[in-house]
Amino acid sequence: MALQFDVIIERDEEGYFIASVPSLPGCHTQAKSLDTLMERIREAIELCLEVEGIPPEPLNFVGVQRVTVNA
Repeated sequence: MALQFDVIIERDEEGYFIASVPSLPGCHTQAKSLDTLMERIREAIELCLEVEGIPPEPLNFVGVQRVTVNA
């Protein structure tokens, strides 16, 4: 059975790409290249599903918003 998950990808100050899966809390990884990142996040998702099981209903991705606050 093929499942699809939305993945959030960010880049940190050291140049690493960081991927996380909102519908699988704790499922994340990092890599120096996007190709490696995609391989690693697939592996991470498979491991999360193996340990936690398939989530009842994946979240529907709506979008990303940037919010400005005074700090």
